Amino acid sequence: MNMKYILSLISLLFLNLMPAKAQVAPLKYETRAVWLTTLNSLDWPKAPATSESGREQQKRELCKILDKYVELNINTVLLQTRVRGAVIYPSKIEGWDPCLTGEPGRNPGYDPLQFAIEECHKRGMELHCWMVTIPSGNAKVHAQLGNKSVTKTHPELCRRLKDYYYLDPGHPDTKHYLASICKEIVEKYDVDGIHFDFIRYPENAADAVDKVSYPKYGNGKNKSDWRRDNITACVREMYNTVKAIKPWVKVTSAPLGKYRDTSRFSAGGWNAYNAVYQDAKKWMKEGIMDGIFPMLYYRGDNFYPFILDWAENSNGRTVTAGLGIYFMHSSESKNPWPLADVKRQMNYSRLHGVGTAHFRSKFLTDYLKNLYNWCKEDFYATPSLIEPMTWMKSQKPNTPTGLTIDQENTFAKLSWNRVPDTSTGTYVTYNVYKSNSNPVDITNPKNLVAARLLATEVKIPTPLNADKNAYYAITCCNRFGVESDALQSVVKPQLSKIVYESGTLHLPEMTGVKEILITDLAERPIFVIAYKPQINLPHLEDGCYIAYAVGKDGRKKRLGMFIK
Repeated sequence: MNMKYILSLISLLFLNLMPAKAQVAPLKYETRAVWLTTLNSLDWPKAPATSESGREQQKRELCKILDKYVELNINTVLLQTRVRGAVIYPSKIEGWDPCLTGEPGRNPGYDPLQFAIEECHKRGMELHCWMVTIPSGNAKVHAQLGNKSVTKTHPELCRRLKDYYYLDPGHPDTKHYLASICKEIVEKYDVDGIHFDFIRYPENAADAVDKVSYPKYGNGKNKSDWRRDNITACVREMYNTVKAIKPWVKVTSAPLGKYRDTSRFSAGGWNAYNAVYQDAKKWMKEGIMDGIFPMLYYRGDNFYPFILDWAENSNGRTVTAGLGIYFMHSSESKNPWPLADVKRQMNYSRLHGVGTAHFRSKFLTDYLKNLYNWCKEDFYATPSLIEPMTWMKSQKPNTPTGLTIDQENTFAKLSWNRVPDTSTGTYVTYNVYKSNSNPVDITNPKNLVAARLLATEVKIPTPLNADKNAYYAITCCNRFGVESDALQSVVKPQLSKIVYESGTLHLPEMTGVKEILITDLAERPIFVIAYKPQINLPHLEDGCYIAYAVGKDGRKKRLGMFIK
């Protein structure tokens, strides 16, 4: 028996024996993603953008969803951008998808993609444009799209099967058409990734799709190999197009969860390689894919051997397990999965250095079987960074400088100098680490307290007087995800403001101070009291006061104002 498989079985046995509330220790680098579906407004948007109030409600809906992701420390949003031959941004190539207004081709009156990018970046999350590639939608929608329909602009690429259209991967111009959409998005928007879905032949319908193109372009080649080569050619063209414009934009895909039979377990005939002609392992080996999200919407032996197979054949690229959390809902399965199955899959993935992606958003944010709360309180309790694309660029950005720390009330305010990103000419994001040890160990994921910040300042919650021994470190990441060396705090943060709370005046710990002078706002003395870090003043009348530290030499220093 394969030794790796034996170790895999041991790790699975270990997970089964873990206490109910336990989970594998967090990783510093881990993709945590959600597929946010716009098809038929399944996840978003629910309100049609046919009026100003509808547009604002649509925006609020999205912000509410993203805020829920923030609570889970989600770092990657896969937003369905090209839905089925129609899009959710103003395009010169394809028309508006009906999910936004209820009507194909109708302008919603704002740019949903630009809005989503800005809101994701504000919250420290990457936005990847999820593109449905080969399926192109039903005939009714295309009729309403009119001259913006691909069936009108490129009829030679389209194949109609009953009332549904597909692009023909066997036509040599299909790859150029798909690449033109990638080019439009990447040139126009500050996206973090392009994510391909359905980059494959339709199951059980491949013969109908290429009945014209194979005799014309096949050149006698084995049809299965030819089909795989066609899909790979599309991937290669799109990848190279994206990288020529912005090499830091990630290119990923969601292949079927089972590549093909493994030495450990049979795929049961339904697999990416043979059934739909996806050779995703080749894409990673050739270097035309930065990461994959295999759709492992299975349980038991149909999940564990196959995610391990992807991880072992990643060629250094990122692997993120696509989780079928929708199967926990009774409307999606006659035998709904228990939460324990999803927990075990997530722990197993992390144990093998694999990230997790949830299909789809609603089944996560609707608290289905308490998955959301478990992720929030346990599995995703601490932030994580996104795996760097060191195969694109490995040079570290400059280290941040000028760290200042002020302890204010129940938070520490940190600020530092902005770092230019010389590798891309865009911007860097910042990460904050915190520890009671100096220097702060930035390799320990438990020390990471804030990630992917755009601003050069942040407030870290700290219970009053509980973190007086804390040290901080700041790093930055360029757009490739490569992290800088750390700027370490050299002194412990001290209180810069005083706090009056529940009858007690809380002061910074100071040396050489003899007394505390309390005055009114006109700086008229009220009383003098011996210095202590906490001074009880229960009988102080309501009002505003100023506190001064009086040194042993008689000099006084203003500490700040407080309100009783």
